[in-house]
Amino acid sequence: MSNKTISMLQIRRLLQLLEERRSKRFIAKELGVSRNTVDSYEEKILASGLSFRQLLESGDSVLSGYIYGNGIKQSSDSRQERFASQTDYFFSELKKVGVTRQLLWKEYKLSDPEGYGYTQFCDHLKAVGFRSQATMHLEHAPGERLQVDFAGKQLSYVDARSGEKINCPVLVCSLPYSGYAYVEALRDATGRSLYEALGRCLRYIGGVPQNILSDNMKQYVIKANRYEPSFNDMAEQWAVYYNTTLSSTRVRKPKDKPSVEKEVHISYLRVFAPLRNEIFYSLQQLNQRIMDCLDIHNQTPMQRQKQSREERFSGGEKPFLKPLPRQDFIVRNETKAKVQRNYHVILGEDMHQYSVPYIHTGKEVKIIYDYTEVEIFLGFERIALHHRNPARNGYTTKEEHMPESHQYYRRSKGWDADYFLREGSRIGENTQSVINRLLGRRRFPEQTYNACLGILSLGKRYGNERLEAACKKAMTVPVTTYQIVRNILQNNQDKLDTQESHPVIPLHGNIRGKEAYK
Repeated sequence: MSNKTISMLQIRRLLQLLEERRSKRFIAKELGVSRNTVDSYEEKILASGLSFRQLLESGDSVLSGYIYGNGIKQSSDSRQERFASQTDYFFSELKKVGVTRQLLWKEYKLSDPEGYGYTQFCDHLKAVGFRSQATMHLEHAPGERLQVDFAGKQLSYVDARSGEKINCPVLVCSLPYSGYAYVEALRDATGRSLYEALGRCLRYIGGVPQNILSDNMKQYVIKANRYEPSFNDMAEQWAVYYNTTLSSTRVRKPKDKPSVEKEVHISYLRVFAPLRNEIFYSLQQLNQRIMDCLDIHNQTPMQRQKQSREERFSGGEKPFLKPLPRQDFIVRNETKAKVQRNYHVILGEDMHQYSVPYIHTGKEVKIIYDYTEVEIFLGFERIALHHRNPARNGYTTKEEHMPESHQYYRRSKGWDADYFLREGSRIGENTQSVINRLLGRRRFPEQTYNACLGILSLGKRYGNERLEAACKKAMTVPVTTYQIVRNILQNNQDKLDTQESHPVIPLHGNIRGKEAYK
């Protein structure tokens, strides 16, 4: 018991009793300590060279220096110095899987047999840990920052069609000055879902803070760095659109964003817990109930304060927020693709193909897309614009992107009997009659489309007037074909003026008349 430490109040009482020349047995009983402890402290008092009265009249710091000064140096022996030199090693090892204080103490005793016992080892380690984990109170300016984080736990809903349980990550946001909070369950944890949710968060609070702080989430940060973290393009676009800045915490330093860390815990109490026994059948239904709980949370008076979060936010922080843009940010994704031989590029997210001008076949292009539009760029030039089509393995093609021969073929896929009759009527009644006769020649009209197309093409070559005259002459024979109409035009027979309803047989010396058969 000789090493037992006594308080300064006991030391002053000890000095008074020594000055009164009380016996050590009496002093030990009065102070509730052993006689060895009294002897130990009497030696320190006498070693100071001062009288009992001088020590009693000195302040606590001076008296402590005389009483404990030498003692501290003695207790700060080589054993303590050896222990102190290893504390960094102990704490780094404790972070490893399976490493315990018991294991470290055994290793410590092997290297230092005269070191502390297990209890003292743990006490000293705990004391060092408390000193290194000191926290600092931070003052937050209104409208300065929004802290965001994903909750460690998830909420869920049940798919009404399949009955499958769908787990949803939960985004939690907090304004540190007022404590005003926002909570939302997301479809997934992709960058698109995150930034759309952050936009809805800003819409909920009605303004934009100067900075958005998160940890080094993969949807946000390309490369973590204590001084200059690198953010991805989508994050930069989002920040510019809302006229704010982005920052991230140090790696594995959750205390850099304590407000939202605390808000995550509160969300478990005031959002997760009230919803634990409810079943939802859509993400929208789940978020509606989250919003009900969130409104109650923001309107509940805070402990140790008379105001609610909503009152503190409305009165002291909202006026400092920047104005919102007129429309919410539309997430635009970017990818690269090579133009295939069919002059289309594949948007991998939908496995849907979009056309570009065929002259760019084989080139690498950049695709920028959102929910509604798909833009395709070659360098800085936009070469195609399409409406987004989510149909998997489908094609979206513009006719002007196709080679001329492909355009012709595509137009042919839209031919029908009405089309050819309509085109023939534009030229004339006889042309329409010839086409009508051609269409009726086969059981399947599609087999005559090329012949009909050939008749129409003769009008481009010889003119519609000559084609109409040739068709009039061709209608006088029992069977009409494209070849007959073409021969009439080639031989200029459409120009002959005849009143006969059948082809004229020219006179010739080798042709016998009817007299030869009398």
